[in-house]
Amino acid sequence: MPLIVVCVVALIFWAGVSVFTGEREPWDHAGYLTIIYPAGLALSAASGAMLQRAQWAAGAIVMFAQIPVMLVTAEASALLAVGILYAALLSIPAMALAWLAGRWRQAHRRQ
Repeated sequence: MPLIVVCVVALIFWAGVSVFTGEREPWDHAGYLTIIYPAGLALSAASGAMLQRAQWAAGAIVMFAQIPVMLVTAEASALLAVGILYAALLSIPAMALAWLAGRWRQAHRRQ
């Protein structure tokens, strides 16, 4: 159930980014790497801290949630594979942060 909540929150986040920025694909916005991606990383860390197990999955879920949002707001094109690869690369730091946040919470919860 917690992973479903992370999925829903991530989809809402990326849909909100698309609506707020007016971009069909979140990564097309000029502020993606300076504002939007760091916000996604923060969401990944917060989600990872809330999970009991598989905290790293929160980072992957948050970053890969861009793909269905993009498919709903834009047409699928030949560049879909590139978008999936891009999301995979962006998910690596997100997974690490989510895992670290989860481990940090577990370590501080026991004390």
